[in-house]
Amino acid sequence: MTLRTGHIGLNVTDLDRSLAFYRDVLGFALLAEGKEDDRRYAYLGDGGDSPVLTLWQQAREPYGAERAGLHHLAFTADSAERLRAYESALRAHGVDFAHEGVVAHREGSASGGVFFHDPDGTRLEISVPSGVEGAPAPYGESAPTCGFF
Repeated sequence: MTLRTGHIGLNVTDLDRSLAFYRDVLGFALLAEGKEDDRRYAYLGDGGDSPVLTLWQQAREPYGAERAGLHHLAFTADSAERLRAYESALRAHGVDFAHEGVVAHREGSASGGVFFHDPDGTRLEISVPSGVEGAPAPYGESAPTCGFF
């Protein structure tokens, strides 16, 4: 397969609020911003020139898990220590967590992360491929934690 993800675009209800969250809490860099009243957007990156995430102020309602489309957006951290730093920053920001703290992707897994919601209720995950051995798995052996929040 030759396709890979270029960037993710999210519709948001309040660009200023969402930009503050993704920039100030999650650490994305602002690459470009459209400020016209009816065409507000922000391109966010991770240190390179290309956007990783784009925010579009087009939504009138928050995210709805009951509609077809995005299930959740997952980011990967470099280490379990960095994951825990994100968890602390998210707690300080008062985000809504889907599970309490760092959880394993499934029972006995070394991989896992934190599962939470952005200001519009979009489901987000920050995980690591290893380093969370012994963390609880809220949905047990057969069900992936990231699938049911």
